[in-house]
Amino acid sequence: MTNLLHKLNAVIVALLAITFSVSVTAHGGVAFEEDLCVISINFMQAHFTVFQPETRQNDEFCEDIPDVTNSVFVMEYLHELLNEMNVDFRIVRDVNNAGQFADWEDIQGIDDLAAATVYYQEPSIESGGYYRASYQFEEAGTYIGVVTAEHPTEARNYNAVFYFQVGGRDWGTIPLFIALLLIAQGGYWFTSGGYQKYKEKKKSSGLEA
Repeated sequence: MTNLLHKLNAVIVALLAITFSVSVTAHGGVAFEEDLCVISINFMQAHFTVFQPETRQNDEFCEDIPDVTNSVFVMEYLHELLNEMNVDFRIVRDVNNAGQFADWEDIQGIDDLAAATVYYQEPSIESGGYYRASYQFEEAGTYIGVVTAEHPTEARNYNAVFYFQVGGRDWGTIPLFIALLLIAQGGYWFTSGGYQKYKEKKKSSGLEA
């Protein structure tokens, strides 16, 4: 029994480490590169930053947006072709609970995309290399951002889909793993004689008193 709990404890620790690592480094279509958020629009990339000037001044955010307030989304194009492309931006509620690994198929799977959309900015060509959008959030929750870029000469679109949380970080399943880890450690301590040693120490301390 003790050996089983020890193995279970090791497995939970490993799963917790993997889960936390994935949640920190890659939520959906967002990756971290030298402390900057980067989204991939097919083979093209852009730095992605969110500002909340009314409450956070010049602080920069990526996926965990702290306040329910006006938020400014800025993309810095890292691929020259994006300067020639019509780009639009959409924010939708995560109505199907796609979560941090949301992708384009999840967007296509939304029954009524218009109803789920809280913000949409029409396509525009930003030849200066920066794309900006601003939205006044009205409630906390989980959302999905969708960037669509239209190829300038070919009849094709490229999409970037990324999940983000407004009004506090979404810890996902991490609390569950922590709870399981604590239970496993407690069971190991109990079955390996920790409780008995604690009782004996307490009894010995009482006698000495």
